[in-house]
Amino acid sequence: MGRIWSSRRGRVRVVSFLTAGALAAAGFGIQGRAQAAQYARLLGNQRRHAFAELTAAAVELDTALQKASYATTPGLFSSLCTQAYAKALAAQMALGELPFGNIELEQTAAFFAKTGDYAMALSRQAYGEAVCTQEERENVAALAQTASALADALGTLALQLGEGEMDLEDLEEVRARLCAVTEGESDLTGGSVFQSVEADFPQTPALIYDGPFSEHLSNRTPKMLEGLPQASEEEAREAAARFLGLRADIFTLSAQGEGALPTWGFTAAVDGGELYVEVTRQGAQVLQVISSRPVAAARLDREAAVQAAADFLEQRGYPNMRHSYSINQGDALTVHFAAVQDGVYCYPDLVKVTVALDTGGMIGFEGHGYLMNHCTRTLPVAKVSREEAQKRVGEGLKALSHQMVLIPSAGEYELFCHEFKCEAANGSHVLVYVNAESGQEERILLLLEDESGTLTV
Repeated sequence: MGRIWSSRRGRVRVVSFLTAGALAAAGFGIQGRAQAAQYARLLGNQRRHAFAELTAAAVELDTALQKASYATTPGLFSSLCTQAYAKALAAQMALGELPFGNIELEQTAAFFAKTGDYAMALSRQAYGEAVCTQEERENVAALAQTASALADALGTLALQLGEGEMDLEDLEEVRARLCAVTEGESDLTGGSVFQSVEADFPQTPALIYDGPFSEHLSNRTPKMLEGLPQASEEEAREAAARFLGLRADIFTLSAQGEGALPTWGFTAAVDGGELYVEVTRQGAQVLQVISSRPVAAARLDREAAVQAAADFLEQRGYPNMRHSYSINQGDALTVHFAAVQDGVYCYPDLVKVTVALDTGGMIGFEGHGYLMNHCTRTLPVAKVSREEAQKRVGEGLKALSHQMVLIPSAGEYELFCHEFKCEAANGSHVLVYVNAESGQEERILLLLEDESGTLTV
């Protein structure tokens, strides 16, 4: 370095290098800012496009629902309901492109989800049958009115955006405002361009149908808890201890669940890990158990682990349970069980037990399905024979086994079905469910089987 600075030529050369480097850095900085500005414009255009798609989908949903409310033939009614479902789905996708759109437009998002699902349920129902009941037609008309009002509100907002009277916030602006909400510095919609849409959201009808947004689901009570008294914290702690064969004094209250199924949550230090147990406040029934204890190398095979899980359930008052599928999770096996009544496998009465493969001890339990659905049922008489039902199985499938089952519908009703386990041409396995009362094909599930276990999709 000394030799370079010792001559005038060297000094000039170094200064030239430094100047060139500074100019290059400045050039890159200018280029970076230009790219950032271009990127911001692209994102802004994408948000505006998404909002335009949302507005258009709302208008088209209104149109499809209005037409469906006037249709008198099953084929046309089903087609229009399917169109309504597609437009509701398009609106949901567009909403997902907006920064925190499902939060900012919570009621709007819920309306699209609910309306789309209801339309699809009516479409399935109308296939080959009567169009709809008078109540369902009135529901479709009411949903059309809501969609029309929503489309008008979104259209007005779109016009204001187009004329530059307001602009859509970017991701950081929305995040900052929502953080202010959580800190109590502002309300949720304050400053949002969506405020007028949510504030004046029209009333939607209460829908009773076979789907997840049906009004009857919000009023469901767990069948296993009906008539049972409310439990105190101490009674719930004792129930957790009995279920796990441990002392009650090691459990500490750590949570209180609210909602449709209020619970007490307890923790305890057991076997080098933490144990969490959730007990229902009504009836003091164990809802779930999670253990974080370290599990050593596996010593039990799958058959022994399934038997250990079955023994655990029987010892804790779960009679007539039969396992269906299991999945290996390293050194633990999760086994699915359901109740069996008069030879009928009742899938809604689901219980999951996770067994550690080192000792066979239970390290996980989930009984929500059983508590919500289990009861002594009056089973219907099969109007469709096994032979008739098997004719509904596709020609590319070979039926391997059969059993009578109850499966949950989309709306938590129960369907009495023939279940056929079939083999496809490629060797994979498929479950086909045929309604034992109507003969209609209700559901098809694919079995994903590998060395870790079996899953259904």
